[in-house]
Amino acid sequence: MKRPKVLALIMAGGEGKRMDLLTDVRAKPALPYAGVYRLLDFPLSNCMHSDISNVWVIEQFLPHSLNDHLVNGRPWDLDRTYGGLRTIQPHTGVDESGWHQGNADAIFRNRRLIREFDPDLLLVLSADHIYKLDYNDVIEAHFANQADVTMVTTRVPLEQAGRFGTLKVDDQGKVTDFEYKPDEPSSEIVTTEVFVYTTRKLLDTLDELAAAKQEDDDVLKDFGHELIPALVEQGSAFAYPLEGYWRDVGTIESYWQSHMELLTAEPPLNLDEPTWPILTLGVQRIPARIADSARITDSLIAPGCQIRGTVINSVLAPGVVVEAGAVVRHSIVFHDTRIEADAQVAYSILDSSVQIGAGATIGLNQKSGSPQSDAETVPDITLVGQRAQVPADKHIPAGARVEPGTTDGAFVQQEEAQEAGS
Repeated sequence: MKRPKVLALIMAGGEGKRMDLLTDVRAKPALPYAGVYRLLDFPLSNCMHSDISNVWVIEQFLPHSLNDHLVNGRPWDLDRTYGGLRTIQPHTGVDESGWHQGNADAIFRNRRLIREFDPDLLLVLSADHIYKLDYNDVIEAHFANQADVTMVTTRVPLEQAGRFGTLKVDDQGKVTDFEYKPDEPSSEIVTTEVFVYTTRKLLDTLDELAAAKQEDDDVLKDFGHELIPALVEQGSAFAYPLEGYWRDVGTIESYWQSHMELLTAEPPLNLDEPTWPILTLGVQRIPARIADSARITDSLIAPGCQIRGTVINSVLAPGVVVEAGAVVRHSIVFHDTRIEADAQVAYSILDSSVQIGAGATIGLNQKSGSPQSDAETVPDITLVGQRAQVPADKHIPAGARVEPGTTDGAFVQQEEAQEAGS
């Protein structure tokens, strides 16, 4: 069988509002992960290992933060004379002009470019999920089922399923029912936002849906609103179950929890697999410097770090400094942040280039001065924004938010931050 012409579309244009102040300064797919990676590295690496060499990244929100990382696609072998990496942004000057109103609308507004490229299949991927997958296996199943869309699926607890598109599947793998982010989900099977579409069918269906929308002076939005339900109704939608690790890290809680899973004795995802490495744009830095006074337990310490204090169950990105007497536990610390002597940080995410003053306490219980106890549920996560400075001996309570660039340690509680952003 002749290899089909596949075009991968990585949807990287959303605002990522659920990531709070972490996406005030960057697009969500550009968020660091496991210290040395970015979320966008996962679909790009999967494409490379699956020998998919035509990859378009559809951008909108803060695209410079993505382009700084993507450069010319070289880390993922996409710097090619023909094909390779291409970034797609909203534009003016043609009928497709305008801001993307959702992922289905983004494809519709770029339909002319897609038709000119003329792929047999569109591999449509989210840019902010953590997983490994050979897309060729999904493509083979797509052809075997003569499907118009194949949805890669996984299972989540029923109480979490309402965040996703949920579906029911018969014994042959055909999708018989689909609900998009239901208030009361009836199935634990959810889409992973990895889709294989037959290109012509997808574009024809989008044309039909858009024409109906224009009559109501409306626009297409996300796949789950009209596109997937239409294909399910036609009986041409199939599921492909993903057996391995998959996490949507689109909320502060899931992002933190996924990092904590990496620190267990047997992590559910092997990031050091020689046959399937996750590739990234990396700046060369010296190995981490660990002083005699340092104590490190169950943590990931990136190159360029200097550790003289205590680090427990935490992930530290390149260039982080933990001075003597400082304690960091159950936290994620981004690039080039400094935690000064005797400061304590617990259950927190500190953005890049943050400075925590000597003796300051971040994310600790205000009454007892002790970290929140471990629990099965995710604790209140404290956030400190990029380049913020917390003065010496300042207390930032659990669940508080310190805005990017703040110099006096002023904070708001989580509820206040949510109200301000709503």
